[in-house]
Amino acid sequence: MNRLYLPIIKRAFSTHAPKKKVCVVGAGPAGFYAAQHLTKCTTPLEIDIYERLPVPFGLVRFGVAPDHPEVKNVINTFSKTAENPNVRFVGNVSLGSDVSLDQLEEAYNCVLLAYGAEENRKLDIPGENLPNVIPARRIVGWYNGIFADATLPIDLSCTNVAIIGQGNVAIDVARMLLSPVDLLKFTDITQHALDALSESKVKEVHLIGRRGPLQAAFTIKELREMLKLKNCSTVWCDRDFDGISELVPNLARPRKRITELMLKSLTDDIKHEKVFRPVFFKSPIEIAGGSRVERIKLGINELCGDQLPILTNRNETLNCDLVVTSIGYKSIQVDPSVPFDLKRGKAISNGGKIRNGLYATGWLATGPTGVILTTMNNAFGTAEMICRDLESGDHSVKEGFEAVSKHLNKENKRYVTWNGWKKIDAFEQEQGRKVGKPREKVLSLEKMLEIAL
Repeated sequence: MNRLYLPIIKRAFSTHAPKKKVCVVGAGPAGFYAAQHLTKCTTPLEIDIYERLPVPFGLVRFGVAPDHPEVKNVINTFSKTAENPNVRFVGNVSLGSDVSLDQLEEAYNCVLLAYGAEENRKLDIPGENLPNVIPARRIVGWYNGIFADATLPIDLSCTNVAIIGQGNVAIDVARMLLSPVDLLKFTDITQHALDALSESKVKEVHLIGRRGPLQAAFTIKELREMLKLKNCSTVWCDRDFDGISELVPNLARPRKRITELMLKSLTDDIKHEKVFRPVFFKSPIEIAGGSRVERIKLGINELCGDQLPILTNRNETLNCDLVVTSIGYKSIQVDPSVPFDLKRGKAISNGGKIRNGLYATGWLATGPTGVILTTMNNAFGTAEMICRDLESGDHSVKEGFEAVSKHLNKENKRYVTWNGWKKIDAFEQEQGRKVGKPREKVLSLEKMLEIAL
């Protein structure tokens, strides 16, 4: 009888034991992956995820191209984490304006910063501020439903586009500009972007990189999609591949596969109305034009021994009407007490630990590199460190969200719960069903709050 009774007493005791409070700032992949791992800590935790927008998922919602719905399936995993009884979502609360880092550190045993990278890196060349020179991040926001980019002044009455950068974001933008609208109209692309692309005159997109084919940053999946894109020819510059075939046997397998695909697809044969032109060994020197961009001056590079591009004294001019800059993102320093590398745009930490009780993960900690799997592994590692530190460190009982909510209520700050997000989600899906799309995103902060609250 005692053997049956004692375990019941233990479970009742552990259930009511005070939980340590952990705060995650940022509801993107890094924040959710970290929260997912934190729920498995042996130390009982109460985990609150703060997000400056009323909606969760960060770059999964706002960064993944509309024609890549399979990448968004990870939302199912994130939702399970959010619905864990020890996890709370707090949307429409911005660190730095609605709540301070000091307040969070006072209220929680641990604060994990995971708010990502939201600023563009700049070319720092003449003409960068001309009309129709637009960061890729803003175009992605335009077709994915970021409030600030809904009214992006992008002019698609042009025929030639130059995209500076060869990462997956750059190739996503190229694909969206060149894709037939019939392939996009059943995705969750914003209606204003779909309407603009329906009227687009863009015929040719140049994807410009500083280095050569062996250093191309796009992945084989994205390249295959471009090679198979309906009504679009991929055309390479043959001289960019001089001597490349002899190097293929010695390449590592991933690089070998993508290089072989490029070599196999080499052609100067334009069979379709639209053209995609990857261009190597070029660096932008100047963007020129009158009331808008008209051309871009490109310096011709050579690679030195360590594969760094070195400008030669040769250059060429490319006529274009739209320039898209896609040379990376950087994070911002939300609080002066967070040590920060302003040049690299990331927090300074020791493997994710900034100081006792304060941590960083995701692009804020690593810089904007890697894919979602990279972010997951980094977040899991940081969360594991937090679990270890909480087991041996701060044993005080903190108020957590109770303290923060008092402040928010005092300031009349409206915040969105997970149930509030589910109302927005249901509304967007219903609007989408009316036009044959998976969802039609709400583009107004006030409208979101009206639905959620």
